[in-house]
Amino acid sequence: MAKKINKTNKSDKTNKKTKLDEISTSVKTAKIEKPDTSKPDSISALLGDDGPVANLLPGFAPRLEQQHLAEAIFSALENDAVLVGEAGTGTGKTFAYLVPALFCGKRVIISTGTRHLQDQLFYTDLPLVRKALGTSAKVSLLKGRANYLCRHRLARALRHPALRDETHQAHLRVINDWSRTTDTGDIAEVLHVPEDSMVWGFITSNDDFCSQHEFEDLADCFIHAARKRAQDADIVVVNHHLLCADLALKDEGFGELLPSANAFIVDEAHQLPDIAAQFFGRKLSSRQLLDLARDTVGEQLHEAPDMAELRDMASQLETGVRHFRLAFAVEPTRDAWITIKDNSAIERELEKLTLILDNVRDTLEQVADRGKGLESCYRRAVLHAQSLAKYAGEESTSEYIHWYETYRTGFSLNMTPLTVAEPFQRAMRAIPASWIFTSATMAVGGDFSHFKGNLGVADADELLVDSPFDYQHNAMLYLPEGLPEPSHQGYTAAAIQSILPVLQASKGRAFLLFTSYRALHEAARILETELDYPKLIQGQRPKRELIEAFQSIGNAVLLGTSSFWEGVDVRGEALSCVIIDKLPFGSPGDPVMGARIDNMRQSGGNPFFEYQLPQAAIALKQGVGRLIRDVTDTGVLVLCDPRVRTKHYGEVFINSLPPMPITRDIKEIDRFFEKERIRLRDDA
Repeated sequence: MAKKINKTNKSDKTNKKTKLDEISTSVKTAKIEKPDTSKPDSISALLGDDGPVANLLPGFAPRLEQQHLAEAIFSALENDAVLVGEAGTGTGKTFAYLVPALFCGKRVIISTGTRHLQDQLFYTDLPLVRKALGTSAKVSLLKGRANYLCRHRLARALRHPALRDETHQAHLRVINDWSRTTDTGDIAEVLHVPEDSMVWGFITSNDDFCSQHEFEDLADCFIHAARKRAQDADIVVVNHHLLCADLALKDEGFGELLPSANAFIVDEAHQLPDIAAQFFGRKLSSRQLLDLARDTVGEQLHEAPDMAELRDMASQLETGVRHFRLAFAVEPTRDAWITIKDNSAIERELEKLTLILDNVRDTLEQVADRGKGLESCYRRAVLHAQSLAKYAGEESTSEYIHWYETYRTGFSLNMTPLTVAEPFQRAMRAIPASWIFTSATMAVGGDFSHFKGNLGVADADELLVDSPFDYQHNAMLYLPEGLPEPSHQGYTAAAIQSILPVLQASKGRAFLLFTSYRALHEAARILETELDYPKLIQGQRPKRELIEAFQSIGNAVLLGTSSFWEGVDVRGEALSCVIIDKLPFGSPGDPVMGARIDNMRQSGGNPFFEYQLPQAAIALKQGVGRLIRDVTDTGVLVLCDPRVRTKHYGEVFINSLPPMPITRDIKEIDRFFEKERIRLRDDA
């Protein structure tokens, strides 16, 4: 039975909670008393008023919630336990896990959701906490191969015929100059080459290329040096993609990417189930096949110049890939494989592509011993042929969801596990270690069952601490009246009309978060003539530039979809209103979600209450988390979707949000912002 630890500061919210039998049960908890700070070496003392962190950082505000979380994490680290801990926005969970991680004396792997957060943790947060604690613990940053420069590949790229135009040459010159001075080879250091530049695919570390080199060639290998530093470190900072890739390799018995560890701390853990599904499954893309064709030609010229037929086969493979893509619909799409499996044109081109790939594989086998380059191409051809066979009907399994996605000129064939619970649990059991999962959004109505079920985490301590921010006084939830059901054809137009008075009251300064691009584009067209404030639209510029512009303008309205629902931190007056068009239910038409829904239904479950509703509640919490980012922030949250009031499950969404006053009266919104303007004027 999992030990349940009481959440804090819930009295305001508890009064409006209603039990829903279908989705949540009351959490039986044991009360947490105030942490014992009498011991000078206690975790709470380290984060207290007179602790080393407060002494180092002017303005550091000790938070009881942060100390609760830190104590729970330290206990889990000491006892080799599993902890699932949600910490509301503003808790300071980063310091809450860094202090016990550095204090526990174990090797700890810390995994974050993105490479940006990884860099923030390693270059900013860790140095501060290390300095405060006066520890000499070794720390290391480790990313996936594609994040590191390969000097051998760069030398080849400088002469590559596909990179002869001036733009590519300019990018290569910047990278070449940087390569002479960098100590890490981390391409995140290169700020003047766009992330989507074609050259990156030619110059970063590549397992197929790097496996060709002898050990003595590794002296100047950046990924080799990064992994060696990780082996020697006490704290290793990784991201979820690298963590899951390592767990999947270990599960299949193919080796490992990460050093052994005594503990794992997974931040932004709500992202983990979806990312794990990518690595415990399989994917074959047109890019992989075209890369194989290109590399086969290059290695044939170098290692088997007498085998001209390999060039012809590589050309046939490129043609087969193009023809297979053309057999699909013109417009990019994403759907279950079963929906097009009997399409005669697709079936015919798949058979041709399979035959071509088999021929490439068999011919490469004949020359694989001529050099490491051809040997590497042969191994890749074998793996790609195995993947393609699963879609050609030679192999099938009900444990995976078979689906495809087409892009403008390419495609991917995917196998995603129906659930990652079993393989993830095998991976956890194989590593005797503490596991800490933390995020601001894991619980649904105070219940962790959905998150734990996704990962198969049965026996775990649980902790839920609320945000220390004063939502009762600094925020308000507005539920517009009179809107039609979201399925109504005129819903988006009606929703935009209902929020225009809010945008006037807030004087811009708002995020409009949408659940679809279609709704975003329709809203943008309406607001073009209906709203005078500056408008920033997702897709017009890179995300980072949009956020910077939003902050600098000061009264802009930003329209975004899913990528703006999380990982965006705008503090202060520039963001004073977050407007959400619909409850973020996933589309049943998505092949992965659709297959999971069908599987649950066939197993006698209730997919809506067991899967779709919890997923949507967690996504909503992420979007709402954009509103209040600092203790002095104030703002209005608008949920346009009438289902939050008209459907019985609407209470699940309300009960999952921070406690704040709720109104349906636009005059109260006017008064809220007028009060804020008076406060700001007085403060000035």
